[in-house]
Amino acid sequence: MTKTQKEELKNIVKSPSTILFNESMKKYTSFKIGGTAEALIKACNINTVEEVLKYAKEKNIPITIIGNGSNILVLDEGIEGITLKIDIQKLEINLPNNLQDKKVQVIVGAGNKLIEVSYKVAEHGLVGMEELSSIPGTIGGAIYMNAGAYGKEMKNVVKEIIYLDEKQQIKKMTDKQAEFEYRHSIFQEKQYVILEVTLQLERNNKNEEIKNKMQEYADSRKKTQPIEFPNAGSTFKRGKDFITAKLIDECGLKGYKIGGAQVSTKHAGFIVNTGNATAQDVLDLAKYVQRKVYEKIGKKIELEMKIIGTSKNK
Repeated sequence: MTKTQKEELKNIVKSPSTILFNESMKKYTSFKIGGTAEALIKACNINTVEEVLKYAKEKNIPITIIGNGSNILVLDEGIEGITLKIDIQKLEINLPNNLQDKKVQVIVGAGNKLIEVSYKVAEHGLVGMEELSSIPGTIGGAIYMNAGAYGKEMKNVVKEIIYLDEKQQIKKMTDKQAEFEYRHSIFQEKQYVILEVTLQLERNNKNEEIKNKMQEYADSRKKTQPIEFPNAGSTFKRGKDFITAKLIDECGLKGYKIGGAQVSTKHAGFIVNTGNATAQDVLDLAKYVQRKVYEKIGKKIELEMKIIGTSKNK
């Protein structure tokens, strides 16, 4: 971007939204890895998102959308253009007056954290989010990838999505139109930006019972996943007819390291940052794991984390 474009962006981004230049992405990803973002914009309202997208399109500036940074690997070379971090916050619980009506709609911003929403609705005696309650992402990011855990996926609780289309027009779509599949949604194929979501949950009123269940899932995650190390969640997707972590383990790859990146000794489906890993370390290790699994077992395993940034090796 030119100096003039940066100054123009400063004028577009109004408080409470913020803009930073040449900002390290290590601060904004759960992997704690990555180069700098040429311009990082934290968008706290829909107007900022609209204005930034419009400006980027007019000036032909590349734009990258992120949420909580919990399922991404930012390349060491950083991100050119604008990195737009969606931080739109909203939480509206619409309890029906009829106590016999169990269905409850909850409207949330795309920037709300999934964990916080899960605990907030639990306080109101609403069920449906328990299995998802320990996923460290935003609502928008969780919908983008149809995040899931313990047999539950976002598609099971989403009723409606408000988004900006390629022409910066605000549109709505239903859960069916989102084309949810395993770790997939229509948003991975379209240049849409998720703004707001309506969840459909059920009234239960057994608040403590719901919270206890959520605590069980949180404890299970601590025991089985390497949350003590920076990581981006499951590195590889589950196979249609196999458990990926099991295959990696069978290949003797638990604990294998390249640079500061390591196949977790706790869960082979995770690559972790042991302290000083680069994005290239992670990529090299992921490719090594993929190659070894294919050579020894004949199965192709795919990455689940999203790789973003500008690579010199494309």
